[in-house]
Amino acid sequence: MREKVVNFITGTVVGGSFIVFGMVLAGSFNLIPEAYTAAEKTTKVASVSSPSPVIGLPSFAPLVERVTPAVVTLEVVYFQKEHPSSELLPPGFEKFFDPRLFPFFQRPPGGEYRRMKGGSGFIISPDGYIVTNNHVIEGAEKIGVKVDDREVEATVVGVDPATDLALLKIEVEKELPYLKLGDSSELRVGDWVMVIGSPSFLEHTVTVGIVSAKGRQLGIVDFSLENFIQTDAAINFGNSGGPMINLKGEVVGIAVAKNFGQDNIGFAIPVNTLKTILDDLKTEGKVRRGYLGIYLKDLDYETKKAFGVENIDGVLVENVVQGSPADKAGIKHGDIVIAVDKIKVKNSRVLIDYIASRKPGEKVKVTFLRNGEKRTVEVKLGERNGSRSVSDQGLGKEGEIGWLGIEYDDVNSDLLARCGLPSDVENGVIVTGISTRSPLYDKNVRKCSLILEVNGKEIRNAEEFETIISKVKKGDYVRFYVMNVLSKDNYQKFFVIVKKPSTDNGK
Repeated sequence: MREKVVNFITGTVVGGSFIVFGMVLAGSFNLIPEAYTAAEKTTKVASVSSPSPVIGLPSFAPLVERVTPAVVTLEVVYFQKEHPSSELLPPGFEKFFDPRLFPFFQRPPGGEYRRMKGGSGFIISPDGYIVTNNHVIEGAEKIGVKVDDREVEATVVGVDPATDLALLKIEVEKELPYLKLGDSSELRVGDWVMVIGSPSFLEHTVTVGIVSAKGRQLGIVDFSLENFIQTDAAINFGNSGGPMINLKGEVVGIAVAKNFGQDNIGFAIPVNTLKTILDDLKTEGKVRRGYLGIYLKDLDYETKKAFGVENIDGVLVENVVQGSPADKAGIKHGDIVIAVDKIKVKNSRVLIDYIASRKPGEKVKVTFLRNGEKRTVEVKLGERNGSRSVSDQGLGKEGEIGWLGIEYDDVNSDLLARCGLPSDVENGVIVTGISTRSPLYDKNVRKCSLILEVNGKEIRNAEEFETIISKVKKGDYVRFYVMNVLSKDNYQKFFVIVKKPSTDNGK
């Protein structure tokens, strides 16, 4: 029997089905009128071969008319170095296409291709705040929003790659229609829901279906934070970011993904996830989450028997990250966490959601069993792994450091292990993402590259890195000393020299 293991530290890719970002729909209704009599039910069961009686179902039209004005279409402009058709050709095959005869394969002046992708979003306040998916606007040069039969440009207020959510803002001259955020915890499997979006730029496409399941984890963002709503509604590319609506007209989910090759399996982010981070997105532009530093496993029948806790709800600590807050507090593998701040931990989801809702530096009390003995320790939370900069946005986010076009984080044992870097590394910053437009990209800096020095000064952490880079003047050269992983236990160290652009936007 395959055991379910929850990674509380970082996202984990789930094998099996192919999951594709790009949309979500859903639905559910009470199909049997209350006036349906017992005699009619008996007749229907007995006459299985006879035509079913016509049941007058309520129309979705009034609901559609009420909520559609608050749903918007997004047109996102971005750049890429590789031609979109290159992925269709075998490696090296492009040389057989003479660009004079096949201009479709010719790289334009400047070496980049301008592309556009579509997505969906919805207005959550009359002053123009809009919710969508992070993957819809990631890497955007420009975001156009169609509202009131016109297109306006949006700015990025905040992003949270861990949950794939983003908050935009448009300037408006009058109050806009908006959608009320509901409570996704009230959704039941079998409930009807409706999703509105712009698949293939077909604005305000309405689809309905039922909630097929809840609490799905797919490994497409941060695995331990995933809590997707599954639906059987039809899904197409471009629905990403569109609202999932209940029969009250409230948002209960945000369309995010489909199961590639299967038309009746789609997924949405619960709106309660959005509600917990909305204030952070508005005020800070990002989300800071508490961090314990443990790997968890839900207790199944065999685990309970093996640990002698048949009548206990809780989660098993499978591993503790060395040097983490949990490690410093004395929590060990084999401990069974049963409560946090007097909140009963019935499963890993309870503990993960609670810790993620707390801020770094806050203290929590963790109660656990060790060899049958109940213990409680106080833990000062660290900060959950996450990139320190979303400088790839290109929408006023670049500032004094964003021209580098990278995402990065402090050195920690989890990142070192995932990137294959030496476990004894203590200083530097690890590149967690890089734009193809970054000046470092052409110098062989990639995701998981370790930046050790800047201009000859050893970098201890991300804060020092930001301080040095922010002082670089326009037109100055910057010298980086970088380590790349070539293979297991085989590393390459090299210098990278780039020039800070003379223009404000780095183009």
